[in-house]
Amino acid sequence: MSAATLSFASIIQRIPSPTIVRPYPPSIHGSRSGGYRCYGSGTKYDEWRSPVDDDGETFTRRTALVSGTSITTLFLLSSTEGVAAVKQGLLAGRIPGLSEPDEKGWRTYRRPDDKSGGHGVGWSPIIPYSFSVPQLWEEVPVSIADLGGTEIDLRFASPKEGRLFVIVAPVARFANDLGDDARIELIGPPDKVINAFGPEVIGENVEGKVMSASVAEHSGRMYYQFELEPPHCLITATAAGNRLYLFNVIANGLQWKRHYGDLKRIADSFRVV
Repeated sequence: MSAATLSFASIIQRIPSPTIVRPYPPSIHGSRSGGYRCYGSGTKYDEWRSPVDDDGETFTRRTALVSGTSITTLFLLSSTEGVAAVKQGLLAGRIPGLSEPDEKGWRTYRRPDDKSGGHGVGWSPIIPYSFSVPQLWEEVPVSIADLGGTEIDLRFASPKEGRLFVIVAPVARFANDLGDDARIELIGPPDKVINAFGPEVIGENVEGKVMSASVAEHSGRMYYQFELEPPHCLITATAAGNRLYLFNVIANGLQWKRHYGDLKRIADSFRVV
């Protein structure tokens, strides 16, 4: 029987039983236990759910979403002559973007073209960016509770060396006359930029914490680079399209002392492509 002639009843029979979503250990999300972590595009999904509903049945919001998706997918297949690939368009969530390691063990991350705008920064395309990290650095889930709020587009971390995150914010939040081809120099000089946006990175006023500031140009685009202490932080800022980019590399005291060279190389490698 072809996919086009499958009845809705036969489709339902083919749907697999829901799979229980395993709870996260309490050590990951504080002292709360006995629940399931549900992730979604808004804070209403970022909550703990009991594994048993009022009727005593094992059920989670994620189970409902998975089951609904299964029904929709099979229904679409049943109503099409021949199975064709469905183009997702802008894709939300984590999409692999790391290259294979080079001869020195470094990998380059390039933001995938099909990745969506992420949390809170709208759904218009984001001009891709890239940077390099040592081999043991890995992408980690973005949390809307992080410093930088809903505009954090990406996070990476290494237990040994430190962590980084990328804030991508609409320039319209800072100025109304920059258009769709913003440049960091149009937003302001380095001291204005770090005083305005530094607190979004470290969560406090940056006065007295800026150890150095410099300006670099790559392929006609200006980049402001800052070193803050404390906390130990390297910030690279630029603008492209209608977005402001803040690339932030942060480490504790011991990581800063032992791996400053790698951390500086990571910060210097950031480019909007």
